[in-house]
Amino acid sequence: MSGPVHPLIDTAELSALLDSGQPPTLLDVRYRLGGPTGSAEHEAGHVPGAAYVDLDTALAAPPGAGGRHPLPDTATFVGAMRSAGVRSGHPVVVYDDWSGHAAARAWWLLRHHGVEDVRVLDGGWSAWVADGGPVETGPVDTEPGDLDGTPGSMPVVEADGALGVAVLVDARAGERYRGEVEPVDPVAGHVPGAVNVPTSLNLTPEGRFRPVPELRELYAGVGAVPGADVAAYCGSGVTACLDVLALELVGVRAGLYPGSWSGWITDPTRPVARG
Repeated sequence: MSGPVHPLIDTAELSALLDSGQPPTLLDVRYRLGGPTGSAEHEAGHVPGAAYVDLDTALAAPPGAGGRHPLPDTATFVGAMRSAGVRSGHPVVVYDDWSGHAAARAWWLLRHHGVEDVRVLDGGWSAWVADGGPVETGPVDTEPGDLDGTPGSMPVVEADGALGVAVLVDARAGERYRGEVEPVDPVAGHVPGAVNVPTSLNLTPEGRFRPVPELRELYAGVGAVPGADVAAYCGSGVTACLDVLALELVGVRAGLYPGSWSGWITDPTRPVARG
């Protein structure tokens, strides 16, 4: 392979691939924080051939010292991807209905495990429906894949290195970053020195990624430029993947702090900033 492909695919290109007779492996990772899994929504309607992947069991380990959504162990993740039909050397497209957050997590994990041809459907399920894409209902009988992934292809930052990152991006909403509210975790605030780029700023009101020049200006405003030492975190390491993906679009290879805020605050000796 020549290297990672462009991380986004639009609905027209995906439709053309489905029509070509050589479709990518499709993963439906619909998810809602604190809500039911997306399996019922998947069965009610999905992109034809898409296998459902559950974020909590396939894309994360159980909560603990590593936060609310620690990275899954390799055997769990690779097993889930094989069950969903992911094959070595075969392209993968992932989508959700959560502004790309869960899909970006799947994209990141696949890339981390050495899958280079993986893309996120820009706009997700809502864009697919709005643009008239075909919809399939019922369960999907997926032929198992043969992925043999090993983690290590994407940069990772752990708690002991977070304070040393030159540009540490907090991807949460501004009021959570500032510590004004904290609806999920027991402590409010942010990692000292972090800058705030909420994931919502990556997207248009329609839920699709903003043009690259706009993203480049957004991230340059906080010092996240090509060649800089950049990493991102959020509440639990899921939504920050959307910032990592956006940074990839502008040529910045950013690390992910998987434990994120929920992992940071498990140690009461770690400093907390507000404001």
